[in-house]
Amino acid sequence: MLKHRGFPGRLPGTDFQFTIRRANPRGVTPIVARERYRDRRPPDRRADAVFLAALWEHFGDQPFERGNLDAGRISWLFGREVIPAEDPFDPASYEALLRIDVEVARRSFPEVFGGELA
Repeated sequence: MLKHRGFPGRLPGTDFQFTIRRANPRGVTPIVARERYRDRRPPDRRADAVFLAALWEHFGDQPFERGNLDAGRISWLFGREVIPAEDPFDPASYEALLRIDVEVARRSFPEVFGGELA
């Protein structure tokens, strides 16, 4: 499992996890597309925005390996802002390649690309 050095481990001051420390001995947690409803709590929306900003800062529009990125956090963005970068895509692999769909990400999280995220 590739460890993304320098990537934030969590949203500061919260329990929203961005990375995992070690591979799951019971098997890889698969990435699944989770539905984001309009009535999500502001801290949840902020965690999504900060996670996407970290992805953008570290990888830009280039494909990246899932590695130690948290499957639960990726799942909130998967299928919209974060998409598979390979075909066939294995959602239960630490080596799976992903990429940011920049056009969709800019529409969903303009604050990430406008520099207004604090």
